[in-house]
Amino acid sequence: MKRIFLTAVCLLTIFSIVKAQYAVTSPHSAIEAKIEVGSQINYSISFNGKQVISNSVIRFEFKQAPPMGDDMTVLKTSSKVINETWTPVLKRKSSILNNYNELTLQMQEKRFPRRMMNLVFRIFDDGVAFRTEFVGSGNNHEYVITDEKIDFNFTADHTCWAVNHGNYRSSQENEYFKRKLSDLTDQMVIGLPMTVKVADDCYAAITEANINDYAGMYLKADHSSNGFSVRSQLSPLPNEKENGDKVKFKFPHSTPWRVIMLGNAPGKLIESEIIMNLNDPCAIADPSWIKPGISAWDHWWSGEVKVDNETIRQYIDLAAEMGWPYQLIDWQWYGMFNKPEADITKVAPQLDMPGLLAYAKSKNVRCWVWIYYTDVNRADWDKACALYESWGIAGVKIDFMDSDDQEMVNWYHRIVMTAAKHHLMVDFHGAYKPDGFRRTYPNLVTREGVMGNEYNKWSLRVTPEHMVTLPFTRMLAGPMDFTPGGFLNRTPEKFVNGTPAQVQGTRALQLAQFVVYDSPFMVACDSPKNYKGQDGTEFLKKVKTMWDDTKILNGQVGEFITSARRSGNDWFIGSMTNSEARTLEIKLDFLNDGKYQMVAFEDAPDADINAEKVIRTARTITKGDIIQIKMAPGGGFAAYLVPVK
Repeated sequence: MKRIFLTAVCLLTIFSIVKAQYAVTSPHSAIEAKIEVGSQINYSISFNGKQVISNSVIRFEFKQAPPMGDDMTVLKTSSKVINETWTPVLKRKSSILNNYNELTLQMQEKRFPRRMMNLVFRIFDDGVAFRTEFVGSGNNHEYVITDEKIDFNFTADHTCWAVNHGNYRSSQENEYFKRKLSDLTDQMVIGLPMTVKVADDCYAAITEANINDYAGMYLKADHSSNGFSVRSQLSPLPNEKENGDKVKFKFPHSTPWRVIMLGNAPGKLIESEIIMNLNDPCAIADPSWIKPGISAWDHWWSGEVKVDNETIRQYIDLAAEMGWPYQLIDWQWYGMFNKPEADITKVAPQLDMPGLLAYAKSKNVRCWVWIYYTDVNRADWDKACALYESWGIAGVKIDFMDSDDQEMVNWYHRIVMTAAKHHLMVDFHGAYKPDGFRRTYPNLVTREGVMGNEYNKWSLRVTPEHMVTLPFTRMLAGPMDFTPGGFLNRTPEKFVNGTPAQVQGTRALQLAQFVVYDSPFMVACDSPKNYKGQDGTEFLKKVKTMWDDTKILNGQVGEFITSARRSGNDWFIGSMTNSEARTLEIKLDFLNDGKYQMVAFEDAPDADINAEKVIRTARTITKGDIIQIKMAPGGGFAAYLVPVK
């Protein structure tokens, strides 16, 4: 048990304002947070002695009530140390260490209405999290938050990777562009996570965890002080403007955790489990039925929507041939969607759903079904889930919510909890970023909230730079249903939009995404005919979606990344580069003793001309060996390593 470093100093300024100061460090003392309570609440954060966040305000504004956070007095403090491990259902590691030092400040307003709040700081070795707990009865009054003013004041004009969603009603599918903090404007609606390079040996990312009966958080530029600051901005309730009502609640109530992830290299942010650690343990008594894996998709990627028995059977056959456990029956299986007459319990007349499901079962494949969220709202969701369970449906993909206001957050929770009652997994599209709720309800296996492969059908935006930026930005929040696996690989000069959809970059890059990208439910996008007899399909038959260990071997945001994942005794390696050709050396010091057979899929020497060309190699390697990875522009490397008996 490690001792928390905690100090309290009362200072009397020349204005006779009493300020209470506190400090708390991480278990191994690399991170320190300082909190000051007086006329305002301020906090600052340092990492390895380097200040990252300085003199930042925590304050709340209410409709028809005074602001909260000004002129508070600290009634008492409490602290604790947690050092435990737990076993996740949706695994990137077989066990997760949850180790932090916590400080709670119990405060009360000095003036009427003398409301009370707790400010809770948890300091991990990989980041800082804090939240506000509005405690006490609050006279049973319903409060309405109109502004949560939490500042993140950086100390210099650092480089950041920020996504501008433009508004609060979006699918959160945009690029994370490299900018300076001073380039951010107050017109931007900056989504989370936002990654910041503080120094060569210090990277930070701002995000949130455990959103419960609250609005999602965005960031706004705030140049009123040093010009290098951003502040929180909550998603407005439906039909409210940006400066309108955000959150309605009665005391007691808690905000989500505001999180600053920290690491000495960008890959350390990816390895962090702080988001999961900030959520409640699994609430499903027996989650053994939750078994994600790879899924075949449907014909939309390769030939527009084609919902008929023959086509769906072809994709079931693909899943069976590849050894994938699932096939996703996508839109229009219940006819037209997002219409008053749409009925998610009635199958379109051209489909023989019982016959299709029986056929899938005979092939050891289970089916998922797609649903438009407005059609969910018109239905009795509990009865619909019971029906799907009786059919033997494995999960539901729900689409087009495009919001994270308080009402929508509560809707997500209701949908997932009801689905869990009926043993249904859930994949949200048109979704907001993850916040770790999958720890509590692991039937929420993945979600979109990412500009994925589908954008290749109509845009030039899914570039190699975008693909190697995502692991260090959006993926820090949690799994992303990018739908990798496009086999019509093209160089930028040859790439065109259309149907069937092509993808930018090489075949090896698409294979590597199955290792680099987190998604327990991984949807492979291409069609049976594009996989048939193609180089690389062997890897898609071998690769997993959940892991016993995850290591980021190297990487720089927007440039390259190499990930290593272990499943049982087997290891998988995935490496990706941006539009620059790149050679990397990887030391295999993470392997166990003994020999391994490494089967690799590498860019061919002419992959910069023909992006579909990939070379399969096989060789024996041992722990500590150094392998060289050569990647074409927009290229990749994928390998599986099996112990030699």
